[in-house]
Parts: sequence; C-alpha cells; structure tokens
Amino acid sequence: MKTHPYLRAYMAGIAVPTPFLIVAVTGFTIGRSIFSLPVALEHVIIFPMAIVPNLWGVWNMLRLALGAGDRWPIGVHGAVLPLLLIPLGLLLARLFAIDIITPGRLVVFAPFGILVYYLAWKYLVGYFNAVLGIA
Repeated sequence: MKTHPYLRAYMAGIAVPTPFLIVAVTGFTIGRSIFSLPVALEHVIIFPMAIVPNLWGVWNMLRLALGAGDRWPIGVHGAVLPLLLIPLGLLLARLFAIDIITPGRLVVFAPFGILVYYLAWKYLVGYFNAVLGIA
C-alpha cells in the first residue's frame, strides 16, 4: 500500500484525538445537564472538536513531508504541537471570558500536556503510522 501517503498520514493523525473528543463532549453534556455548568463551556468544546483532530492530521502530514522520521523521533515531533495549541487555547479562553484558564495555570500544566502529547505521538500515532506503512 504505497499510494496516497499524505492521506494515510492524515488518517493516522486524526485517529488518536477523535475518540478522546467524543469522551470530552459527553463529559460536557453530562456536566451541563447534571451540574448546570455555564454555557460558555459548550462554546469552548467547539474549538477542540474542529481544530485539534485536523491539526494532528496535518501535523503528521508535515512530519512525512519534511522527512522528519530520519531526523527526530515521532514523540518529539508530537511534543511540539502543544506549543501551538496552548496559545490558541489561551486566546479562546480570553475571547469567551473563561477565568479558570490563565497564563499562570497554563505554565504549570503545560509540561504535563507536552508529556501527554509526547507519549500519545510516540505510542499511538507511531503505531498507526506503522500500520498504515508510513512510519
């Protein structure tokens, strides 16, 4: 299966975050109906649902296009992605006036996010890349 390597890279990239977003949407829905969480939280989930899986797919395509498989490990490539997502998330929090997401808290939790992304890319996206023959 050597045709359409960028499509396969995109599919391998979106295969990981999409199921997690389904869990997040379910959590927000339950939180909204049971705990009466503010409506602004529902607006916040739209951004991850639209951007994050597509960005993972494009990020994996970029890795393939750059030939980065020979230069640095896939986990390192994935660990750089939160450095793009964190400022976007902070901007979104400010647009919707969500006070729980502050720059100080992001500085504290960013290393955890980077570690999670490293592990997800190393083990999950790396696995899907190998299955699809683009590793």
